Amino acid sequence: MTPHIKSLIRMVPDFPTPGIRFRDIMGLVENPEGFEEATRALARRFAPETPDAVAGIEARGFIFGVPVAQRLGVGFVPVRKAGKLPGEVVGVDYALEYGTGRLEMQTASIREGMRILLIDDLVATGGSAAAAIELIRGMGGEVVGAGFVVDLPELPGRKHLEAMDVEVFALCTFLDTDP
Repeated sequence: MTPHIKSLIRMVPDFPTPGIRFRDIMGLVENPEGFEEATRALARRFAPETPDAVAGIEARGFIFGVPVAQRLGVGFVPVRKAGKLPGEVVGVDYALEYGTGRLEMQTASIREGMRILLIDDLVATGGSAAAAIELIRGMGGEVVGAGFVVDLPELPGRKHLEAMDVEVFALCTFLDTDP
């Protein structure tokens, strides 16, 4: 756990709906030292896994995924909401709290046997990360790990991803009772 990183993440009550305690990573992103520390720590943790590319989930996964990919000397693959990518795409639907969402990737992004590191800002229910893992595997990629800045361990995300045989790493955790 990295206390400096955790101290830069604030809790916003009742966002986006009443009762939600939103963990806002913008304070971390706005702090050059904290942001550097976070991307360095994620890259350092997964460097031994020798990924061929980093996949980041729209939109905050892009913020952390691109610099992690640069540090690892590999390319970046965007995982986007439906209809945002040009050309031929492959997609997967996943459950949201109220309804469904869809994530897509360009078909040429991942080739058979590529080792992919998945990056996002936060793991909560794990729905979008699980959908991204399904996409990557469906394209023949191997997910070598999933890295997050924040884990909310009282929600099922980490366990859901681990049940998919994916190693999960987070820089910090927040319990619902944490300020």
